[in-house]
Amino acid sequence: MNFAREVEQPIYYDKIEVGTRCADFIIENSVVVELKAIIQLEDVHLAQAKNYVVAYDFKTALLINFGSAALQYKHVFNPKFGK
Repeated sequence: MNFAREVEQPIYYDKIEVGTRCADFIIENSVVVELKAIIQLEDVHLAQAKNYVVAYDFKTALLINFGSAALQYKHVFNPKFGK
């Protein structure tokens, strides 16, 4: 399985590049994987995964948290593609 770690994506404001963001992993050039090790996933983490899936123009992303008592995960879809 092909993957890349910390793939940079440019951030634009008013058509001017103002910085970059990095997803933890890109799998098979089609799925964003964002990993966390925190007590509880929060809305801000879900928003980050949604932002990545749209920014990379992929259909889906996985948000995985290894820090809680039980494994937590969210499957995130790009609204452009639907479910």
